[in-house]
Amino acid sequence: MPSEPRHAPFRMPERLFAELAAGGGSAEAVAFLERAERARRLLLLRTLLEGLGTLRTPLSPAAEAWDVLKEAAAAAPGPVDRLLLAPATGGWLAHVLRRLHGTASGPPLWAEAGHLCALAVAAALRAGTRSDLRVPLTDGGLSLPGLGLARLTGAEGGLTVARARTSGGELTLSGPGRDGGSVAVTLSPATQPLPRPTAKVLATDTTPAWSPLRTLTHATPAGTVAIPLEDLDPYRDLDDPLPPARLDADEAEAWQRLFEEAVALLAAPGGEGPGRFDPGAIRAVVPWGRTGTLPPAPPTVLVSASSGDSFGAMVIARPSSTVALAETLVHEFQHSKLAALLHLFPLLDDDREERYYAPWRPDPRHLTGLLHGAYAFTGVAGFWRDRMAVARDDGAADIAGYHFALRRLQSRLVVRTLLVEGRLTPQGRALVSGLARTLDGWLREPVPYAALTRARTAAALHRTEWRLRNVAPPSSGSGGPRFRPDRTSWPDVRTHAFAARPVAPHTADEQLAAGDAAAALARYADRLATDPAEPHALAGWIVARAVLEPGRTTRRMLARPELLQPLPSG
Repeated sequence: MPSEPRHAPFRMPERLFAELAAGGGSAEAVAFLERAERARRLLLLRTLLEGLGTLRTPLSPAAEAWDVLKEAAAAAPGPVDRLLLAPATGGWLAHVLRRLHGTASGPPLWAEAGHLCALAVAAALRAGTRSDLRVPLTDGGLSLPGLGLARLTGAEGGLTVARARTSGGELTLSGPGRDGGSVAVTLSPATQPLPRPTAKVLATDTTPAWSPLRTLTHATPAGTVAIPLEDLDPYRDLDDPLPPARLDADEAEAWQRLFEEAVALLAAPGGEGPGRFDPGAIRAVVPWGRTGTLPPAPPTVLVSASSGDSFGAMVIARPSSTVALAETLVHEFQHSKLAALLHLFPLLDDDREERYYAPWRPDPRHLTGLLHGAYAFTGVAGFWRDRMAVARDDGAADIAGYHFALRRLQSRLVVRTLLVEGRLTPQGRALVSGLARTLDGWLREPVPYAALTRARTAAALHRTEWRLRNVAPPSSGSGGPRFRPDRTSWPDVRTHAFAARPVAPHTADEQLAAGDAAAALARYADRLATDPAEPHALAGWIVARAVLEPGRTTRRMLARPELLQPLPSG
């Protein structure tokens, strides 16, 4: 806590930086990043306290809430540290600081700033210390970070002020009632571990007055690890506050089953290289888009995201596939590691202009986005490399080999862009050069031939369609790429479709994935006869022709497909 008068400067050992630069990172390296994030949170809290000094509020002053936090930290430093490091705490801090700078909006500022009082109450409950603070309620509810949601039954609706008193881990909450009087409740807040798959029923501590934060649990040699399944905290998302979106019991249990299976997959032995990490380092999983089990979850992850403000958190739309969830956990934790590194070192000089090709995006990206993508997908490539190594049959090895080959190729392409642009700092060049060494080594590793061929084809298809949809033919005298004013987002349907070789191909894409480029070319030409400029079919036609007629002409088409005439001949 900031009661310490001075802090030693952070100096990352070179060996830890080298681990992270290779795309991996040992438990020691991750722990260093988390210590750095702790220091950053304390600096941001100090900045926030200074900014709130003159804010008029009906709640307890920020300085009073801070004193409660410091007292709790002195009594129970570990639990309070975990509370300060919680992803939602980081999200709240960043959001309120943006509010103070006029770059974000939301409820009345005093209410959002007053979340500090709720944070202090949660810390006092964790530590068992006494406190008495005025806190904000939303429709009678008080979010207690890291614990859950307390509700006053019969409370006045909207935004109101309540009194929260703590002693010995017990909370007494009182506030205005709907009938003009007051209402109160006394409870002992605690989180609720979700049952393991062997459990027959979900014991629940949920009452009208208390909704506990539920945790995803998994066993480790050191004991059971609990990771918040965060569906309650208003600052669980990437920026703006959200109302609670409580999962029903069946959906929460589905998360537990799938998470435990994904953790078991990631626990396969193999060291600490890219694509491998301890899932216990995850600080929160935020379910997105669904609160029940119906309709059934898709096999792939349709949405996943993370924020540099919320180290260790990941927003995920639950899939039905264990492998898809495990891959997403790896992907999003890579983003968390890189975001923490960016808080420590200036890695690149980014003008934020979105003009670069990212093989996993439909739109142009800026350099920071490229760096994040390269780092994340290097981890994803490592994940699939491990899956290929432990595959139990040729089919599994083929699918894993495809994803490994595709992501190593795409990541290396982006790493090359970052290196040749000349915008990296010395630390940034060291980081990207480390990724290049990892990927160059992997590019020499064997992959099943059919999988490698599909991966190269899928990579060429994405880049070709991206240019057709985003890049306009150059006008006379123009310099770099000129982007189409009518470009829109488009679905990448081929990356996953090419993962397995079709058994009975019917469509042009399926024929190309099956290795029958001649049949695919004819089908693409038929489609282009009715719509000569349709980007999906035109990209397929270009790539299929390049497969059949490798040479200078088709290499030119692949490099600058936007220059092609609208109606190619078959």
